[in-house]
Amino acid sequence: MKFEETYLNDNILDALYDMRFDEMTPIQERCIPEILDGYDVLGVAQTGTGKTAAYLLPILSLLDDGGYPKDAINCVIMSPTRELAQQIDQAMQGFGYYLDGVSSVAVYGGNDGGRYEQELRGMRLGADVLIATPGRLISHLKVGNLDLSRCSFFVLDEADRMLDMGFIDDINKIVNELPQNCQRVMFSATMPKKIRELAVSLLHDPVEIKIAVSKPAEKIQQSAYVCYEPQKLKIINHIFQAGDLQRVIIFSGKKDKVKDITRSLKQMHINCDQMHSDLSQQERDEVMYRFKAGQTDVLVATDIVSRGIDIDDIRTVINYDVPHDAEDYVHRIGRTARADRDGQAITFVSEADIYRFQQIEHFLGKEVAKDPLPEGLGDAPEYTKREKKRSNTRRRGRWHSRGNGKNNHKKTGKKSRKPEK
Repeated sequence: MKFEETYLNDNILDALYDMRFDEMTPIQERCIPEILDGYDVLGVAQTGTGKTAAYLLPILSLLDDGGYPKDAINCVIMSPTRELAQQIDQAMQGFGYYLDGVSSVAVYGGNDGGRYEQELRGMRLGADVLIATPGRLISHLKVGNLDLSRCSFFVLDEADRMLDMGFIDDINKIVNELPQNCQRVMFSATMPKKIRELAVSLLHDPVEIKIAVSKPAEKIQQSAYVCYEPQKLKIINHIFQAGDLQRVIIFSGKKDKVKDITRSLKQMHINCDQMHSDLSQQERDEVMYRFKAGQTDVLVATDIVSRGIDIDDIRTVINYDVPHDAEDYVHRIGRTARADRDGQAITFVSEADIYRFQQIEHFLGKEVAKDPLPEGLGDAPEYTKREKKRSNTRRRGRWHSRGNGKNNHKKTGKKSRKPEK
């Protein structure tokens, strides 16, 4: 479906034409009409499916059509990290190129005093769109810099990451500042129980749109080492001695393990750095700058880097431990083989992780090639095949649902979320 087939306004369509955007992605095709029609939306889609445009385009179109107060924050977009907030802000500038009457301000931590004053001016003048990280927004709310009582749109992006990073209390505080008639949109890459509970408390009779997790790109060369935990660092040393170690990300699910791995790699004289939630925003910015600039060869990171970060030239992804589920696996290895480049993804499968990795193989529909351990490392655990456990069927509940393009409910007409005049 083409963008011009929706009722996005002409200024938005002109910007999309200039950016050579013509066909919508599945998440855009299903979300844009629902948001334009005034419905709350729960979108479940992985990174790289075009979800930023799925909520930005209809909201910007509605704001540009007018009828919203000029001296109020009309839309709040919440992002878990500064990096993602910056990317949303960049997309806002592109999509809003012809929107002279729609302003925006990005609010996130780790900035100098000049940046803080710029944020303050933007909020006091009534920026239409506020893009913010939770901590920074809470700090502005506490000192009275911000009034959300007339906000018409609220977007919670990467909701699962918000919960993983411990932002649930901040999110609830922010939501309590919103008016009841505020239209709400929530996106998550996964749908665990906690996300479902958050959606129930946040959204009003939402349309649920779920895009199935895509298989990894075929050009990613996937392989695995079945090994014991103490053998992992020795395998890394062997990999780096055998080939080019530039543009490598090593993922681990725990920040303490990331610190340990980084310490060990530095003892091997490997040019590496670490990324995890214990770093300050300034430290994280410096780490990402050095890695993107090629000053660092290897980045050891938690899943803070697995989604929402644009780095197009990663050659190798190493899963130091098996991700919790197939979706996390896809997010991690999706950092490589981007922008028509080739890439490889290597996973270390310890004895305790064998069943979990077999579940990932079940999702992939194929067995990942197992590399033999380097000479001198001893024996590996036996990779025993096990039956996949039968999952319990969950009731869908009362949600409206739009999965795989099927329309399962009838709309009763366009809802207006504009403030009362």
